[in-house]
Amino acid sequence: MRRIAREDVFKLVFEFTFYNVANECTRELLMLDEGLDDDDKQYIKDTYFGIINRIEELRGVISKNLSGYGIDRLYRPDYVALLVATYELLEKTAPNAVIINEAVALSKKYGTDKSGAFVNGVLAKIAQSIA
Repeated sequence: MRRIAREDVFKLVFEFTFYNVANECTRELLMLDEGLDDDDKQYIKDTYFGIINRIEELRGVISKNLSGYGIDRLYRPDYVALLVATYELLEKTAPNAVIINEAVALSKKYGTDKSGAFVNGVLAKIAQSIA
């Protein structure tokens, strides 16, 4: 299921933001989930490595759409949700509304009470700027 796969990418990217290196062991462990089909596993691999390979570009896009403070001040779960969603918006992996809704759901699950609204606002700007 794509929602589970997206959350797995979120977890992998979250870990990456601490160590700045891809962790194959973690990725392989997440791939053991029997609820993932081959398409989901490929999505995880492609999206995870796509984000890693384009991290500076993604940070630039996010930074341009923040108001009042820099990217380094973002709460980490919000930052990771923005990274994953920005990559998906640029790659057009799904309709924009789906990508944004999924990112908001992740930010609400792992972030603060204000995370959902914040992530929604930033992603709306990003979606508009790349349209």
